[in-house]
Amino acid sequence: MWTFLQKISKNLVLAIPTAMALGFTWGLMADASWMKTLILPFTFLMVYPMMVTLKIKQVFSGGDGKAQGITQAINFGIVPFLAFGVATLFFPDRPYLMLGLLLAGLVPTSGMTISWTGFARGNVAAAVKMTVIGLTLGSLATPLYVRAFLGAEIEVDVAGVMGQIGLIVFLPMAVGYATQRFLVRRYGQKAFAERIGPRFPAVSTIGVLGIVMIALALKARTIAAAPGLLVEILIPLGLLYGVNYLLSTLVGRWLLPRGEAIALVYGTVMRNLSIALAVAINAFGAKGSDAALVVALAYIIQVQSAAWYVKWTDRVFGPVANPGSPAPQTVRGR
Repeated sequence: MWTFLQKISKNLVLAIPTAMALGFTWGLMADASWMKTLILPFTFLMVYPMMVTLKIKQVFSGGDGKAQGITQAINFGIVPFLAFGVATLFFPDRPYLMLGLLLAGLVPTSGMTISWTGFARGNVAAAVKMTVIGLTLGSLATPLYVRAFLGAEIEVDVAGVMGQIGLIVFLPMAVGYATQRFLVRRYGQKAFAERIGPRFPAVSTIGVLGIVMIALALKARTIAAAPGLLVEILIPLGLLYGVNYLLSTLVGRWLLPRGEAIALVYGTVMRNLSIALAVAINAFGAKGSDAALVVALAYIIQVQSAAWYVKWTDRVFGPVANPGSPAPQTVRGR
């Protein structure tokens, strides 16, 4: 079973479109309204396993303060405004599609930030810190950004959204950390790191696929009535990710060593779509399904683009000088 789940988690490029197709088919063939009762269980299944493997203590280690500062400046000073600008351009009279695009740009970093940084031979330790800091700050800032940008178009209950975030982020984070400490004490750090911990992200994949399937099932008939809607959503999503990649790549080449520059790219472009999806579908009622559709489609672009960027990393930042040694720490492009 674990092997099967791990294969799925490593093939999200295929798994997510498959889940979307299944959800779309189900929504066309049968009443999918009952699936709303599955949202909260799948949300917990999606978020909790990621928290078990989160290395919170690494946040307090030093050595890459510049990279961390630049990353969060982009994550909270540029990307939300970029997302809102693109949303305003493409969906000026559809506030819940605007909400979906905004949510896709609000919660930075996921477990895949760390994974893709490792695949590209970047600074994984820096990526871990970016993930914890970005996730925490993004969860706290999301309701404030939504209220500031869309408060005139959407009724935003800041306290209610914050309560939902507490339920789907901070509660699983606390329980996940407690689980991590228990397993480390019971089996030892080595066994947890090598044998137990790596299983949890695969479990999270079940939650991701379940939520994606539910989101598509709930919107299936809307999509069938207006199939061009998918293209309308994918174009601004592609623009958002494209500009984000370009900006982060240029800043990384100019200001940071190779390893930290790669971490910067994945720490700013990879968004925590699982949490964005959970917020959209839990905190905004029935109309949140429009926002959830945008976030679900963002998975396709995010996973595909991250995989391709790994292939281009050496061309963009130069190859690692010695494949058996750490990435070179010379700043490029100054």
